Amino acid sequence: MINLNRSISIWILLSLFLTLFLSKAEVITLTPEIFSDKVKEKDTAWFVKFCVPWCKHCKNLGTLWEEVGKAMEGEDEIEVGEVDCGASKSVCSKADIHSYPTFKLFFDGEEVAKYQGPRDVESLKAFVLDEAEKAAVKAQLDNDKDL
Repeated sequence: MINLNRSISIWILLSLFLTLFLSKAEVITLTPEIFSDKVKEKDTAWFVKFCVPWCKHCKNLGTLWEEVGKAMEGEDEIEVGEVDCGASKSVCSKADIHSYPTFKLFFDGEEVAKYQGPRDVESLKAFVLDEAEKAAVKAQLDNDKDL
């Protein structure tokens, strides 16, 4: 009986762990080594949070960025990333970051918009979807002109 209870307990813990692991939104940490390559991905929008660990406003975001990542799952060609400007100063300097947190949208390697609205999942998601669509349409029109 003890072995059965132990097996059930282990199975329940394993199931909970897998559920938490698999349901965690993918927010990709962008470092100097990968930032440029990632944001230059063809036909992909990157919504990036620039923060530093000591920033009170960044800390006050809590799990917001992970929630944004979760809300964006399933959206084709939209990725959510974050940069620690304390550890990746060169990235933040190139991205012209002067305050924290800063949220920017990149498309095909170019900054297309800076977010300055309310800090809630719905507003951030609406911004990303709208701006990413505009950037994709503009890129398509630019490609058509080149033909």
